Amino acid sequence: MIEVYIDGASAGNPGPSGAGIFIKGNGVVEKFSIPLGNMENHEAEYNALIKALEICIDRGYKIVSFRTDSQAVNRAIEKEFAKNKAYAPLLEKALSLSKELDLFFMKWIPSSENKSADELARSAIRENK
Repeated sequence: MIEVYIDGASAGNPGPSGAGIFIKGNGVVEKFSIPLGNMENHEAEYNALIKALEICIDRGYKIVSFRTDSQAVNRAIEKEFAKNKAYAPLLEKALSLSKELDLFFMKWIPSSENKSADELARSAIRENK
């Protein structure tokens, strides 16, 4: 089982944003800090999920457990519904990607348990040009 910790962050809402992705499993740890340009915080959270799903698919991971401290993203995935219509296309993309995995599930965790992904997301904010 691969564990994936994700976080999206913005400096301002909207503002420079980044995705942090921390993957562990099969004795390997992978860290990704991805600048996302200017967007709102929730957009950054969805984009972190999408980027992480793309990485997992590219690496051939089949059984994946995601962890997020974003209640909005976690609820949207659980219900397959985005309360804010602006995020519906991002949710649809994430759901479509998740179906390419044999087993995908997501769990909400408190931000205190998501520090690695949070640090990577904050680092990515600083990498925006």
